[in-house]
Amino acid sequence: MRHKVYTREHILKAAYEVIAKDGFTNFTARNVAKKMGISTQPIYLEFENMQDLKNNLIEMVYKELEKKVFSVEHTGDKLVDMAINYIDFSQNNPRLFMALFVDEHGGGKLMYEFCFNYFRETIQQYPEYANFSDDYLKALHKGVWIAITGVAALMSSGIVEPTRQQIVGVINQTIESILRTETFENVKSQ
Repeated sequence: MRHKVYTREHILKAAYEVIAKDGFTNFTARNVAKKMGISTQPIYLEFENMQDLKNNLIEMVYKELEKKVFSVEHTGDKLVDMAINYIDFSQNNPRLFMALFVDEHGGGKLMYEFCFNYFRETIQQYPEYANFSDDYLKALHKGVWIAITGVAALMSSGIVEPTRQQIVGVINQTIESILRTETFENVKSQ
């Protein structure tokens, strides 16, 4: 009798389905195995522990976001486009957005690091940002991240329903405000 082989990819796909539906609150080996109709043994044969599975899952999801979501162009301004794409993702995938970017048990810090690295690599390709120090880029990213996560969360909960033009306005005002702050100017000159 042949035994069915479960690869890392099968397990990651099932784990993705678990977090897309329920977030990381119910992210257990038992729930992932149940999704696949198997015991937990194949999970622990492929991953050291659940944290290893979680880290691999977050990395896989991030790579998909990088290819299919964050790279979409809307305005011609890459910084604004990245922010719009983040907000659009939150609207198209509210549970997954909360699990990955907001949930305390989720991927928040790791996703933030992945997104910052993508932001830094992408933004430094443009002449107006090419000479920014890493501290300057971190300050810009953090300020924009705070603003767009607020917009995304408020939109996901149905509290606000801004138009695309209003969203672009908020993003541009946030960027301009950050670039004008004295603290930011001090970081820039270091």
